[in-house]
Amino acid sequence: MGRKIMVGMSGGVDSSVAACLLLRQGYDVTGVTFKLWDDPAGDSGCCSADDVRDAAFVCEQLGIPHYVINYKELFREKVVAPFAEEYLHGRTPNPCINCNRYIKFGAFSHKLKELGFDLMATGHYARCGYNDATGRWELRRGIYPEKDQSYVLCHLTQEQLAMLRLPLGEYSKPQIRAIAEESGLVVAKKPDSQDICFVPDGDYPAFLRRWTGQELPKGRFIDENGIVLGENKGITHYTIGQRKGLGISLGCHAYVRRIDAGQNTVELTTDEGELFRHTVYGGDANWIAVEGLTGPMEAEVKIRYAHRAAPAVLRPGPVPGSVRVDFTEAQRAPAPGQTMVFYRGDTVIGGATILDTEEPTC
Repeated sequence: MGRKIMVGMSGGVDSSVAACLLLRQGYDVTGVTFKLWDDPAGDSGCCSADDVRDAAFVCEQLGIPHYVINYKELFREKVVAPFAEEYLHGRTPNPCINCNRYIKFGAFSHKLKELGFDLMATGHYARCGYNDATGRWELRRGIYPEKDQSYVLCHLTQEQLAMLRLPLGEYSKPQIRAIAEESGLVVAKKPDSQDICFVPDGDYPAFLRRWTGQELPKGRFIDENGIVLGENKGITHYTIGQRKGLGISLGCHAYVRRIDAGQNTVELTTDEGELFRHTVYGGDANWIAVEGLTGPMEAEVKIRYAHRAAPAVLRPGPVPGSVRVDFTEAQRAPAPGQTMVFYRGDTVIGGATILDTEEPTC
């Protein structure tokens, strides 16, 4: 029997095929599903009751054990609460990155060692391996760019990468669907989950009203000179660079340039060029391919998941744990709260949370 590996299984096709491929490779496979959130309907969104049942059924088909681990309280603390806090402060968070950081790899890596497992795996489309020249474990892009998910794994640590297997990194989505069908997996035709699991309808303001238990106040639209242009629906309805759905007509295109939570204002501009920035600062940096940043380093940088990586120079930031990113060409609408991920070719150098486009002081 091969090495013992525990596979995080969401009940979807990707993680199901990951378990199937690892079995073929000779691993001693066990599936585990995380219970993260109680959906009121009970049957929609990631980690729903249906997802748990699907994961259990796939494990039965594959002839492997299946367990469920309850991480609901940790999920509320590390993912949902920070998501709400960020939006209430005018920022645009990425809860999936926090979920990976604190739950799917953080808590999971500790739990599997307690249970006597050597390795862990997920159904992410990315690759990892050891670099003999640097003596470090590396995270690398998936082979097929259209499905690459290395961006959301930018907070992996050396310890986690050493025990991680990512069997889908060499495959495209159609290939994974084909393997699922050939293997007769019940989830072969199951659609992918598109929304944040705890906001399956995508209505963030409504979720925040439920989470806080109060109506969030409306505010004001202002221009760059502070002149009031009208009433906004509340800062949680907006993100930097937004044009559609503003709820105000100025007779021409307008864009969100800045959000001030303290003043409850949303600054608009009619000049899209005002959204572009050459320099972006990040905090809470995590370094993977290098131990740390000690001087200028050339890289390609993504400022959000769907962004095309752009050439830049990384420099140590003005405060501990921060990084300054100077782009060769100005980038549109970097949003505080989002994640920047740094690449060199296919290798992830590291990542950081966008703080601002002005130098942080603390």
